[in-house]
Amino acid sequence: MSIISNNSDFLFLYEAIQSNPNGDPDQENKPRMDYDTKTNLVTDVRVKRFIRDYLKWHQHSVFVDMEGDSQVSVDTKLIHVLNRLLEDDQVVDKIFQNAPDQKKRYEEIIASRKKDETIADALKNKNNLKKKENQELNYHILKEMVKQIYPDIRMFGSAFAAQGFTKSYTGAIQLNWGYSLNPVELMDSDSLVTIMNDGSSTFGKDYRVHYSLLAFNGTINRFAAQTTGLNENDVAIFRDAIWNSITALPTRSKLNQYPKLYLEIIYNDGFHNGCFGDLRNLVDTQPKDGIQDKQVRSLKDLKVDFSSLESIIQENKGTNKPIKDVIVKKAPDIQINL
Repeated sequence: MSIISNNSDFLFLYEAIQSNPNGDPDQENKPRMDYDTKTNLVTDVRVKRFIRDYLKWHQHSVFVDMEGDSQVSVDTKLIHVLNRLLEDDQVVDKIFQNAPDQKKRYEEIIASRKKDETIADALKNKNNLKKKENQELNYHILKEMVKQIYPDIRMFGSAFAAQGFTKSYTGAIQLNWGYSLNPVELMDSDSLVTIMNDGSSTFGKDYRVHYSLLAFNGTINRFAAQTTGLNENDVAIFRDAIWNSITALPTRSKLNQYPKLYLEIIYNDGFHNGCFGDLRNLVDTQPKDGIQDKQVRSLKDLKVDFSSLESIIQENKGTNKPIKDVIVKKAPDIQINL
């Protein structure tokens, strides 16, 4: 599958009804808020976790995840992954299929490793690291591991800092923190829940929002894709995952969260991300007549106006214009005309 050849910007909306979209552990796990403006906030990390869990459930390999039942750092995870992958002869053949010189160097190191020394330890041995060819070997293994095995790194990137494997991959897919398009009210609740945090548990109150229409702006960048190997199939998987992963984790605090709109603008050659700024600025949301902000309880209580976004797309789509194509997935109660 070929690496992507066009840049894209995307807008993603989902709603949260009587739930906690993203608890803040420093604030008794209350929904993240800008209290001055009553804006509900959700981190990009929360959405990426939805997506990674969804990928894992659909039998895709995921790198940024627990190691077995244990939480580990990215560097510790890398060492576990390398040892596990490189014990598999088929994986080794795949990693070195077009790099005979690197495979020869790899086999020399493995053949000379000490008794009970792991493969990863042999590859990052301090004496070996003094040799340039060993650093090139380690970079090759990382590059092929990312391009062939882990779609979450091809999408979102990762930084490796284990000795001998220090390299950073900038994700070809990036998204901002999300924020609510409507002022959000917290629900009054005296319910107590158990909060799990780093292997321990505490008691806290069950905080939720009445209604939040959350919006994210993101990019898919073809230049970063050259490094991570993000391909057209990966992007198709991402589109499916960002839409379906929101409802695929029906935990107690995440129940009643539903995707509303995914809109992706694919640019023609020569046009880059951000042609029209943050796409959220092209959406206007107001409570319907007779309803106050604090009374909003569902999408039916809001007027969501996409007319500015519709106009920009209609005026800028076509040959010798910025927009090559537009991909839209929407819920039945979203009205957008493209």
